[in-house]
Amino acid sequence: MKILRARAASVSRQGLCTALLVASLTTAAVGASPPHNAADGGDPAPGPGNPQRLPHGSPNLALPDLVPPPGTPGAPGTGTPDGGPDKATGIPATALAAYKNAEKLAGEQWPNCHVPWELIAGIGKVESDHGGMGGGLRTDGSSAKPIIGPPLTGEKFALVRDTDGGRYDGDRQFDHAVGPMQFIPSTWQAYAADGRGTGQKDPNNVFDAAAGTARYLCAGGLDLSKQGDVDKAVLRYNSSREYLNTVLAWMRTYQNGGGGAVPNPPIGSSPGGSTLPTIPTVPTVPTVPTVPTTPSRPTPGNTTPTTPTTPKPNPKPHPDKPGGGDKDKPGKDKPGDHKPTPPATATRLVPVGKQELKAQAGKVFEDRLKVRALTADGQPVEGTKIVFKVLGKDGPHFDDDTRTITRSTGKNGYLTAPKLTAGEKADEYKVQATIDGREDAKVEFTAVVTAAPRVDKLTADQTDLSVGIGESFGELAIRATTDKGAPVAGARLTLTATVLEGGKETKTGPYFQDGKKQSRKLTLSELTDKDGKVSLPELLAGGKEGKFTLRLTASNGTQLVLDLTVGDKPDKPQESGKPGDKGTDKDKKDGAKKGKPTPATPSSSSSPSPKATRAKG
Repeated sequence: MKILRARAASVSRQGLCTALLVASLTTAAVGASPPHNAADGGDPAPGPGNPQRLPHGSPNLALPDLVPPPGTPGAPGTGTPDGGPDKATGIPATALAAYKNAEKLAGEQWPNCHVPWELIAGIGKVESDHGGMGGGLRTDGSSAKPIIGPPLTGEKFALVRDTDGGRYDGDRQFDHAVGPMQFIPSTWQAYAADGRGTGQKDPNNVFDAAAGTARYLCAGGLDLSKQGDVDKAVLRYNSSREYLNTVLAWMRTYQNGGGGAVPNPPIGSSPGGSTLPTIPTVPTVPTVPTVPTTPSRPTPGNTTPTTPTTPKPNPKPHPDKPGGGDKDKPGKDKPGDHKPTPPATATRLVPVGKQELKAQAGKVFEDRLKVRALTADGQPVEGTKIVFKVLGKDGPHFDDDTRTITRSTGKNGYLTAPKLTAGEKADEYKVQATIDGREDAKVEFTAVVTAAPRVDKLTADQTDLSVGIGESFGELAIRATTDKGAPVAGARLTLTATVLEGGKETKTGPYFQDGKKQSRKLTLSELTDKDGKVSLPELLAGGKEGKFTLRLTASNGTQLVLDLTVGDKPDKPQESGKPGDKGTDKDKKDGAKKGKPTPATPSSSSSPSPKATRAKG
């Protein structure tokens, strides 16, 4: 074995230079491509139900020290359409370029992730022998044959029912792992990437697949310069410890230029082989149970569904022609052969604008909560339901004093929540925005409530509060000030107003009109104006004479007590000097008491008295 390795190394030096040159040129061409559309904060980590980590095929678990000689099962591919592999590292030049390009894109998108290309290459080696299971790679990143894993029926491997309508694996009943990096279709939909800058995301192209692998490994804010995060990331691909050890062994082999392996712990039994099973060009798909509108499909794309209104029999399928078709139109899919593309589904949520909002206690937050719903590849999704929830019972609230609301995103996936009002307690509160039904797609905001200025004293503008029965005291103006007399402007002032008689609450006497109800105790919360004032509702005297008090208590305990007097209606001063004012009986009586005779109607020859003159006007 050592002799074979030494001879292979010496013979391949010239091939190594050629391969590295091709890799560098390809890297230069691809490296200029723009990064895929993703949020600066990175993607959410895969949820616990993520099927990617479940057994989805037979990975190549041969360790570097156990690599068979060229030409035997499990050996690196001995030839590819792009000019041959890099024999010093066992990586075809195109695959090597794709791995390095993925590292570059990840460094631009997630600089704190530090994903090395050697780790991506280790996964590519174990999953598909760097695309060799598809017959080798072309220079554009595509493989000579589709690399499609076995159906995940739950028998030999995990049970994963169809999630892509057969778009990637040709199977509408069960999912298959696809491409050189063996992505489960649902995982690819969540972490797809454009590694070529073409606007397309194809799991069967090694440039896109490698970029998607980098994105998947970095999701959840992992730092792959830390061994613990490396282990966590790789186990997302396959939860087998043996799988993890093999990938790490290949990664270190590539980092060290060759040789070296991590001991394989005795966990589970060996899969019994070092190569992936031979995958046909088009996988055999289990027959779909007959449904009135869905025909059986023994091979994906190879039959034309029976249309009830068309008596013509189905054309004979051609298994050797991907996509099926008849003799006249080879490779053409018949109408109805594929399910319509399902509507886009939002898988992640990103904040828009500020994530920290500030407001004074009792006031409305000037800034609003804003989010955007996106698909895994960054496309906006309209109509996505978003749940906003304020954590903490004393925290801010939306309209109607509710702390949980649900709204749907609008055009381009944007959503602005209703206004948020701060509570009375100064503190920091968390507000979560979550895609309805997806706890892994969440954005957290911080709502900071600052203390309002302290109210040390309450005063009233009115001092003489005496009225007659049934009359009104009017709207009393209450001023809030500091202990130094400065007005407390713009503060939320919560007052409890209570009418008392003899120091006790009473059911008679002055009252506030609270709708249709007479209320002698009410609580109101208003913002003070620039002079520190708030106005109480109109206070009516009621129908009982007597002396009463109005006690006003602020939320911090500060009090103001006002005296109220309700008596007979006071005499109104008589307005004189108006035309037609003849005087009243009361005027006459008052005049008699003062010894003044009641004036008679003056004659034309007599001089009228002053009283008479005023009366005649």
